[in-house]
Amino acid sequence: MKSWSGSAAVCFNESGELLMVRAFDSDEWAVPSGGIEEGETPDYCCVREVKEETGYDVKIIEELKMKEVTIKGIEVKTYYFRVEKIGESDGIEDPDGIIAETDWKSVDEIKVLKHAYPDDKDFLLQQF
Repeated sequence: MKSWSGSAAVCFNESGELLMVRAFDSDEWAVPSGGIEEGETPDYCCVREVKEETGYDVKIIEELKMKEVTIKGIEVKTYYFRVEKIGESDGIEDPDGIIAETDWKSVDEIKVLKHAYPDDKDFLLQQF
């Protein structure tokens, strides 16, 4: 079976809002995430993906969980890390060109917005 591994970042700002990204041609939001490249550790991937997708430098605080699901016959393993942002954003530098927008979302917004990964919603709400 084919497999894919990635990392995702749970990042809050000083106002207690969660960093989220939205892809072009989508109204669904997700935390910054992406695939682990050859030779990368999950935590390094997490830091790189946040930088590319949001422009923020971050540092890893802790690993929160590892999610394993099978999507369309592919074993997907995603590592979730709590991260802390360092300074301000340099702007989106996404080499894949899929991220349209980044925004900080409040707990009330997380409850009602459309999630790209609906199964993450309860987990994300638990992080507030």
